[in-house]
Amino acid sequence: MIIKIFAAIILLLIILAGIAYLYVDRVGQGSQEGSLPDGYRLIEANGFEFSTKISGDENDIPVILLHGFPESSIIYKRLMADLNKEGYYTIAPDQRGYSFKARPHETDQYHISYLAEDVMAIADALNLDTFHLIGHDWGSGVGWVVAAHHPERLHSFTSLSVPHLAAFSRAYQEDSLQYKASDYIRNFQTKKMPEFMMARNDFKMLKTIWSEHSEEEVEAYVNILSQKKALTSAINWYRANYNGFVKGFDKDMIDIPTLFIWGKNDKALSRSGVEWTEDYVTDYYKFVELDAGHWLLQEAYDEVKAEILLHLKKF
Repeated sequence: MIIKIFAAIILLLIILAGIAYLYVDRVGQGSQEGSLPDGYRLIEANGFEFSTKISGDENDIPVILLHGFPESSIIYKRLMADLNKEGYYTIAPDQRGYSFKARPHETDQYHISYLAEDVMAIADALNLDTFHLIGHDWGSGVGWVVAAHHPERLHSFTSLSVPHLAAFSRAYQEDSLQYKASDYIRNFQTKKMPEFMMARNDFKMLKTIWSEHSEEEVEAYVNILSQKKALTSAINWYRANYNGFVKGFDKDMIDIPTLFIWGKNDKALSRSGVEWTEDYVTDYYKFVELDAGHWLLQEAYDEVKAEILLHLKKF
């Protein structure tokens, strides 16, 4: 009798574990179908179609803008309008995993080499021989790779928040403050649970992180990350590139004019990697430190816009 009761308890625990697993998976994986945001175009590039916001006169100087995690191209809406007034043609794609028709399931498809190829393929699809490049967060990470590998195509590069990846990975390995600040990167290596924790209770955790963002921006983020596999795809940027953090990203030198803007209150990015970034730029380099956190466009828009315009006009 005892054995039967024990077996029944074990079976019940297995069933409950299975139900819990299915629940976690369902919440984290999203259920919404993808769609093209209003005012966006689909750009065929690198075997995918990227939802892309394009504005301004196509005869003006082009600027490509890359968003980070967990955001979308909507972060550049205000900046794009201001750049258009100054004679710039602006292109802001929802990057791989964020665009509903550019969302491969395999984790390794989010390696930064593929993400950089996407940028060049979008530029080629739009017949942009040369352009300025601006990135924030992971968009900056991709931008550093593009700048290193395709200097002949760029007028300039502007990085918001994120240092050169080799400088960051050095800080990750050598600076205890950066290692501690990067706990979330290690947590992201777990499957399914990070997605569940972010998506549960209508993205309550992420909405706390997005406290500086407008309602329009938050609505756009939730719309994307609620789509099937979108949140996993976004986190896969961290999973596919984890070896870069642990073992070091390539020490590619940047031989184009570079502007790097960092908020000194950024909780995710410590000063060490920021200061080491200059070691990897051989051309003109300007570093601007602001009294702001990670969300520079939301917290210090006027200062960021002014520095970007000075940089674009200079080069």
